[in-house]
Amino acid sequence: MKQQRVLTIILNYRTPEMTLEAAEAALRGMEELPGEILIVENGSGDDSWERLQAGARSRGWLDSGRLRLLRSAVNGGFGAGMNLGINAGLSDGSAPELYYLLNSDAFVQGDAIRTLRDFLLEHPGAGLAGSYVRGTDWVPHRTAFRFPSIAGEFEAAVRTGIFTRLLKPWVIAMEMPKEEMQVDWTAGASLMIRREVIEEIGGFDERFFLYFEETDLCRRAARAGWRTHYVPESEVAHVGSASTGMKGWSRTPGYWFDSRRHYFVKHHGYTGTALATLARVSGSLIYGLRRLISDKPQADPPHFLRDLILHGLRATFGLRRKPSLETRPLSPVAKEQK
Repeated sequence: MKQQRVLTIILNYRTPEMTLEAAEAALRGMEELPGEILIVENGSGDDSWERLQAGARSRGWLDSGRLRLLRSAVNGGFGAGMNLGINAGLSDGSAPELYYLLNSDAFVQGDAIRTLRDFLLEHPGAGLAGSYVRGTDWVPHRTAFRFPSIAGEFEAAVRTGIFTRLLKPWVIAMEMPKEEMQVDWTAGASLMIRREVIEEIGGFDERFFLYFEETDLCRRAARAGWRTHYVPESEVAHVGSASTGMKGWSRTPGYWFDSRRHYFVKHHGYTGTALATLARVSGSLIYGLRRLISDKPQADPPHFLRDLILHGLRATFGLRRKPSLETRPLSPVAKEQK
C-alpha cells in the first residue's frame, strides 16, 4: 500500500515558545509516521520568526528533515495561514495524503496523530477527523458541533433549559460524545483532512479572518459528500485562545462579527442572516430579563448585543469598513512571551 504521509501544520502568531512546545509534542507523535511538520509563522510582526529559527536550530530539528519553517509576509488569519502550509506541501514538492492541522497551543498526547490517520484510512467516506480536546487543567473542551442555524442562534443566546430541550436538534455545541461519531463540524485545534477533500473543495475560505473557517470547510466538504467525524481516542491538551485572547475579551472584536456574517450570508443568504441575527438578539434579550430577576451571570463580553446590532446595520447599509489586520489583539500569552 502507498505510504500515507502526514503533513502536520502548526500556525504561529506571536506565541513562539508555545509553538515550539507544540511542535515538540507533535514530533513525538510523528516518530513512526511518514511525513513532516511545518511551522508557519503567520506574519506576527514581532521577533517570532527569529525565535522560532533559533529554537528549532538549537534542538536540531532543521537538520532532521522532519521539520521546516515557513514565513508569511502578512497576517491573513487562520485560514490564510493554513492554506499557505497546505499549498507548500512536503519538502520534496509533493502533496501528502493527509494534512493534520494543529493549534500552536495544542499538545499532542500519545498516538493522537496516528489514531486520526488510521481512522481515515479505515473509513473511506470520512474526509475529516478531529480529536478529543481537553484543557491543560483536564477540563474537556467542546469540539463536536452542529452547523449554526437560526434556531441554534436563538438557543445559544437564550441559555434556558426549556428552550434547549425544545430545540435539541439544533443546539450547536453538542454534549461531548463518549465514542466516535459523525458530527457536522469539529474544531480546527486538532483536525486531520484527506488530500482528496482539499483537491475537491479547495482550502479554507480566506474571507474568514478568524472563527467560522473550519465550520465553513466542514460544510463545504459535507456538500461534496465527505463526512466529518469526532474521534475521542485521539487526545490533545489545549490551552485555548492563546493567540486570540478570546477568554479575556473585554469586547468582541469586529473580525468575529465579520466572520459570523460571512458564514450566514454564504450558507443561508441575506434573509437567513437577518433572521439568525434577530434570533440571537431575541434570545439575548430574554436572557437579559432573566438576569434582572435572578443571579444569572453575564455570558457575553460587554456591549456584545449592541455591537452585534450595529454591525448588522452597518453591513446591511454598506457602512462597514474592513478592519486592519494590524488591529488583531495581542493575547495575554503573547504579551507574556514578547
